[in-house]
Amino acid sequence: MPPADIYAVLEATWPPAARQSLGPWCIRDGQGGGKRVSAATAEGDWTAQDIPAAETAMQALGQPALFLIRDGDAALDAELASRGYRIVDPVVAYAAPCDTIAPPDLMTAFPHWPPLGIARDLWEAEGIGPERLAVMDRAAGPKTVILGRAGDRAAGVAFVAIHGPSAMLHALEVAPDRRRLGVASNILRASAHWAQDNGAGTLSLVVTTANAGARALYASLGLQAMGQYHYRQK
Repeated sequence: MPPADIYAVLEATWPPAARQSLGPWCIRDGQGGGKRVSAATAEGDWTAQDIPAAETAMQALGQPALFLIRDGDAALDAELASRGYRIVDPVVAYAAPCDTIAPPDLMTAFPHWPPLGIARDLWEAEGIGPERLAVMDRAAGPKTVILGRAGDRAAGVAFVAIHGPSAMLHALEVAPDRRRLGVASNILRASAHWAQDNGAGTLSLVVTTANAGARALYASLGLQAMGQYHYRQK
């Protein structure tokens, strides 16, 4: 899955509240939904003199000056570094064909939409509140919540949405006292099964490079690193 496809699926399945073109920039209004929906990107040829306009536009939205740096953005990365922007949250994208991921154990993960109250509670306990739930509501394609269970109780949750031939998993969280019980594995496997049933051939996700445990899990299920990006924040 080429990096450009990863970026397109990410944008469609975790969309900002609004976008505006400003010269060479795409300015996103995230409305509190996190960095993915709030970062500016270069969509055309830019010069150093164009950067203040992007900064002003983000400030007008009540957002910090934040740029998403993708493959091919090395010059922008260097320019922002020279202006005191620091690297935030380097991310790796993973993907695999849905049909190569084994199905979940029986009665361990349940797709549904809209999210049940227990799913919302699990997210809220991990800091995923109404602003990020609003991002999920905005996703236009087929989408679902996967509720994971362990020990006969709700134990984890994730959001999955489809864009074109690919699905992407977001907001995977497992309750602290239910970890290391296979909950995340079953949620991921159920996500691939649901995605395939709904016309997607590939399951993808993004994870911070620092999250070694999650990366090991994804690799064990056959997902492969397909690209990376990071943010620069002033």
